[in-house]
Amino acid sequence: MGPDADLLAHRAPHRPPFAPITSTVQPAPSEDGSDLVLKPVKIWARRRTRRHRHLARGAPKDPWGRFWAGLSVLVLVTAVGTFGYHRLGLTVGEALYQTVITITTVGYEEVGTVTDNYRVFTILLIMFGVGAALYTLSVLIESLFEGRLDDEIRRRRMQKQIDRLSDHVVLCGFGQVGRAIHRELTAEGRTVVVIDRSELDEEALPHTVVGEATDDDVLVAAGLQRASTLVLALDSDVDNLYIALTARSMRPSLFIVARSNSSSAEPKLRQAGVDRVVNTHEIGGSRMAALVLQPDVVEFLGVVMHAEELSVRLTETPVTAQGPFAGQALAACEIDESTGATVLAVRRDGSFVTSPPDDFVLAADDVLISLGTRDQLADLNSKAGV
Repeated sequence: MGPDADLLAHRAPHRPPFAPITSTVQPAPSEDGSDLVLKPVKIWARRRTRRHRHLARGAPKDPWGRFWAGLSVLVLVTAVGTFGYHRLGLTVGEALYQTVITITTVGYEEVGTVTDNYRVFTILLIMFGVGAALYTLSVLIESLFEGRLDDEIRRRRMQKQIDRLSDHVVLCGFGQVGRAIHRELTAEGRTVVVIDRSELDEEALPHTVVGEATDDDVLVAAGLQRASTLVLALDSDVDNLYIALTARSMRPSLFIVARSNSSSAEPKLRQAGVDRVVNTHEIGGSRMAALVLQPDVVEFLGVVMHAEELSVRLTETPVTAQGPFAGQALAACEIDESTGATVLAVRRDGSFVTSPPDDFVLAADDVLISLGTRDQLADLNSKAGV
């Protein structure tokens, strides 16, 4: 499922648990000039439903459902009370009036002749009718106010936590791409604030802002002015471009990474101030082609970058002007001897110097691309003063 499926899932909440999704594919000419006709395919997809954690198994999930159930019981009790008083000698209007004032406990004087049967029936009506009326009223108040109040309290509490964050990552969009980004960043211990138009699970996502990421107020609520990085993972290049322009004007020093769905959008995003542009389709196609040509190399690189069980990893180490590496040759830094990590490349002015020689002099703002274990890379960062 791609970004269109994520968008479809947001716009079709009325689907049953199993709903058919029909997609029509237009005929496309083949290499020999004939038309390749693809028939529509009907796919049955299961929509995931989420039970509220405070409701017991089997309890109604919708408070309005409980309200209509209570109202039905109240109407039934009213009908039974009207019929009973009518059998005791009252007219239909008098019976309905007596039933209403009894259920609502108004306390007006009884209508008609009060007999022993009249009193017994009234006692029974009070026992059942008052309970049904109070239950219906309480559920109505809960449905109108309690849910909104709980949401408002939860959002205010979450907003206070976001207001205390700094140097965090703001992630716009929580589709399939956004979920993968969030998973990788949180696995490395980074704090991520997610912006999405739909309500998200606050247990799995402790920092979320519900709203359109193109809205300036939403970006401010996510703490963009205190963030270190902005990741644009929306499925619209236009929205990503608009947010990039807004974010760059609000925070000139912000590091911005944007998703691109077309090659034509990449130069526009860079002109808008995006530091890194990732074309997910291009990367996916290149990776699949590489798996065909050199599957073992690709799988090894994937394991090195993402697998927790492998001890060897790749990392980047910046060279700061105040650090001990600036102005020193690689041999003088003694990185391999003191830490055990291996410098594979040096990034300088947007280009890479692979397998740098021992006499290569490091400069401020260079970035070392190194290979080693977690402890070796940690020693390297400590030695570099970062």
